Amino acid sequence: MSEPASLLMIEFLRWVASRPRTYAEAMDAWRSSCPRDPVWDDAITEGLIQIAGGAADGQSEVALTARGRALLEASYKHKPVRR
Repeated sequence: MSEPASLLMIEFLRWVASRPRTYAEAMDAWRSSCPRDPVWDDAITEGLIQIAGGAADGQSEVALTARGRALLEASYKHKPVRR
């Protein structure tokens, strides 16, 4: 990614990483027709998530790629300090 990840992207990556997620579940929770909220498309384009399994019934697994895990881990290291 050429610019820092948005908070929405970090939230999406945390959501994916928190437990096994299916493609159908991810689409239900994160698909958007709003051009200002393309987190799903951006995550795929940037290589942050992958869809494994290829099941036609929406049961394919959505998981973080190594790049997605690295971005998520970096977000934990750069948490703002509350004062």
